[in-house]
Amino acid sequence: NIDRRWRRRTVDWLLADLEPDGTFLDACAGTLDLALELAGRRGFRGQVIASDFSLPMLERGRPKIQTHAIRTAWADALCLPFPDQTFDGATVGFGVRNLADLGAGLNELARVLRPGGRLVILEFTTPVRQPLRGLYLFYFRKILPWIGRIISRHKDAYAYLPASVLDFPAPAALAERVRAAGFRDVRWETLTGGIAAIHIATRAG
Repeated sequence: NIDRRWRRRTVDWLLADLEPDGTFLDACAGTLDLALELAGRRGFRGQVIASDFSLPMLERGRPKIQTHAIRTAWADALCLPFPDQTFDGATVGFGVRNLADLGAGLNELARVLRPGGRLVILEFTTPVRQPLRGLYLFYFRKILPWIGRIISRHKDAYAYLPASVLDFPAPAALAERVRAAGFRDVRWETLTGGIAAIHIATRAG
C-alpha cells in the first residue's frame, strides 16, 4: 500500500502553486486510483479526464468515481483525442514505462498541455545504492515473480514487471527525454530508497 503515499505525493506536486479549478488529464489511468486521489483532494474544484488504452481497466475503475468530477476516455496515449493545449496539468502513474514509443507519448502530453502546464510522472525505477540495490534486484527478479505465480496462477504474471522496470531509463535519462519533448524546469525526486521516482516538468512555450 505504499503506492498510496506515492500517489498523494504526486498530486501534491501537481497542485503546488496551481489553482485547483482547472482541467487535468490522468493518462494511462488504469483503474483510476491516481485520478481519484486528485479529484478527491480537499478544495479541488476542477475536472479530471482519465484516459487509458485498456477499456477493461477503465470499466473496473468506474464504480469508484460516481461521486467525483472524473470523466473517462478510452484513448491511446500515443494519439490522444484532445485538442492542443486542453489541460492545465497532467499526471501519469506507472504508465510511461509501458508506452510502445516513449518519445511519442511525451510529445502527445506536451501537445495537450497549455504552456506553463505541469506534468507529473510517477514511475518505478531501480535503487542505485548498495546494499539496497542488490537486495531489491534479487527480490524483483526472483521473489516477486514467484509470488505472482502463486497468487495469480499465471507463470508470466509478474515476469513482465521486473523486465520493464530494468529496461526503462534511469531518472536522469528520463528527465532528458522529457526535456526533449518540450518541457522545462524538469526535476525529480526518488521515493522509498529509490524504488520509484516522481518527475515534475513545466510545458514550455
